[in-house]
Amino acid sequence: MKSSLIILSFFATGLLLGFFRLLPEVFFNEEISFYVLCCLMFTVGFSIGHQGNLIRQFRRLNPRIVFLPLFTIAGTWLGALAVVFFINDFSLFDTLAASSGFGYYSLSGILITRYKGVELGTIALMSNIVREILTLLFAPLMVKYFGKFSTISSGGATTMDTTFPVIVQTAGKDYALVSIYHGFVMDFSVPFLVTFWCSL
Repeated sequence: MKSSLIILSFFATGLLLGFFRLLPEVFFNEEISFYVLCCLMFTVGFSIGHQGNLIRQFRRLNPRIVFLPLFTIAGTWLGALAVVFFINDFSLFDTLAASSGFGYYSLSGILITRYKGVELGTIALMSNIVREILTLLFAPLMVKYFGKFSTISSGGATTMDTTFPVIVQTAGKDYALVSIYHGFVMDFSVPFLVTFWCSL
């Protein structure tokens, strides 16, 4: 829990520094975040590749792991179906579109804003940010009470980048490959699923 709070405090600090423009203008270049993410992925790949038994670990994975992203998608949509009864302003398809970001707030927010307008795009952005923050905060509790795969499903599309360190720390290094595979599939599915629901 302590590590999650530390990560969240860094996020909040960055949010405040960006909002009040307290850093040099070079930090507000959108390419900076891309390069930082590339550095993060390099260190993740290096640490995983450095393990001598990487191939053996991958072979030991249960073949049923391949279905984990599908269960994440199904669980997210079931949650959206439960929420739609309390929302009068948006249709079922709108709610499913907003939930299909799976934590990928930058892409899903832009797509939904383009197809459905700023209001639903903003809701999608905030819901995906909240999903990521809840995963960062409560990953240790999820692992303790719901199992190690729960924190991966909760992270959605972020399990190969922002929530990856927390997942590895709480679930263990044995779940690093699962987390990356899950995040890759979820990332790939977002533009297709969001566009599909927005077109209905």
